[in-house]
Amino acid sequence: MVALSVILFPPLLIAFLLVMERVEEPLRRPASSREVSEFLDTATPGEVDTLATSGVRRALFRWRRRRHRGRRSQNPPLV
Repeated sequence: MVALSVILFPPLLIAFLLVMERVEEPLRRPASSREVSEFLDTATPGEVDTLATSGVRRALFRWRRRRHRGRRSQNPPLV
């Protein structure tokens, strides 16, 4: 059992690190001035509240996520 743990731990750790890198990448990307002005024009009250309490990065993250979901629902898959 210990040998199995020793063999599986490094690949599982590497897989976890790769997944976390993909999660963190959008958070590290700086916001462009176009995105900030678009955010200020189209933000919901909840996103503005997030801007006031958590800062620009968290508010833009919520806004990008909403825009990404909206883009999916506007273009339904062709069957």
